[in-house]
Amino acid sequence: MRRPTMDDVAGRAGVSRALVSLVMRDSPKVSPERRAAVLAAAADLGYSPHAMARQLAQRTSTVLAVLVSDLHNPYFADVVEAVDTAAREAGLDMILSTGGRRPAGERRAVETMLGFRPAGLVLLSPVVPQSVLEAASASTPVVAVERTVSLPGVDTVTDDGRAGSRLAVDHLAGLGHRDVVHLDGGQGAQSSTRRRGFVDAMRAHGLAPHVEPSEYTEEGGAAAVARLLAAGTRFTALVAANDINAIGALSALADAGLRVPEDVSVVGYDNTSLAAMRHVGLTTVDQPRAEMGRLAVAAVVERIGGHRTAPTRHRLQPSLVVRTTTAPPRAAGTTA
Repeated sequence: MRRPTMDDVAGRAGVSRALVSLVMRDSPKVSPERRAAVLAAAADLGYSPHAMARQLAQRTSTVLAVLVSDLHNPYFADVVEAVDTAAREAGLDMILSTGGRRPAGERRAVETMLGFRPAGLVLLSPVVPQSVLEAASASTPVVAVERTVSLPGVDTVTDDGRAGSRLAVDHLAGLGHRDVVHLDGGQGAQSSTRRRGFVDAMRAHGLAPHVEPSEYTEEGGAAAVARLLAAGTRFTALVAANDINAIGALSALADAGLRVPEDVSVVGYDNTSLAAMRHVGLTTVDQPRAEMGRLAVAAVVERIGGHRTAPTRHRLQPSLVVRTTTAPPRAAGTTA
């Protein structure tokens, strides 16, 4: 038996094929009455749209490909939710992949997604070389979120990482902390920007910056704190690379019998759902994640519509959310 087509649905509903296409893309431009008629006709016929077949029929893509650096980090869930909402409003269907924070894995994921001939490619905190972004941008609009690049075919959406680190240091210095350590984000996107912001802010307060190698993971935060304590490093506060790094630091401090914030204050970065949990109450730097996702999709739509060829560079301002993991220091610094 022949599979029903979009033309069959249009004939049964008494509408145009273009209108059926809009309904199948969940476009908001269709009235509720016509949407109901099309969906009823599709149900009667047993029609189920296939993304690749729809692209071939239209000779244009409705797929927005999204690469997530780390599925374990709730920060990405917030951005992806915003991307998905904005994509649906634009009549695009989102597909998702990840490279597990590994350049080789991300390169393979990008190549696979490009095989779908997407309308655009949004990469969240990518760690692939710039050459991969440049090659991808030759065939589709590319937006890098939380990655600073200067390629003409790649749009960017970032927060001001230096300003975010400065907010954290200013807060801690205002509480009276002088021995503050930054747990570095390693090779992660924007880690160097946050590191520079920390160093500059500490020096602006007349304080000696201490940067401890780490990475954007819970394990990295725990390992960094363990090294600091084993070395007898004096510190009363930590500025973590991100929230999950801070969670690892909190665990290591608890294992060592140290109290937060009585013995050590901790500041995270991202303001994820983890930070807001009552038993965590993490003071953290908030990124406008919903706005970042919306702007990423808008950049793709502008490129698709031919409204812009020059790259756009969005840099959003972060803010500080103060919770219960920071307080004035005790008279003596914490050591192992």
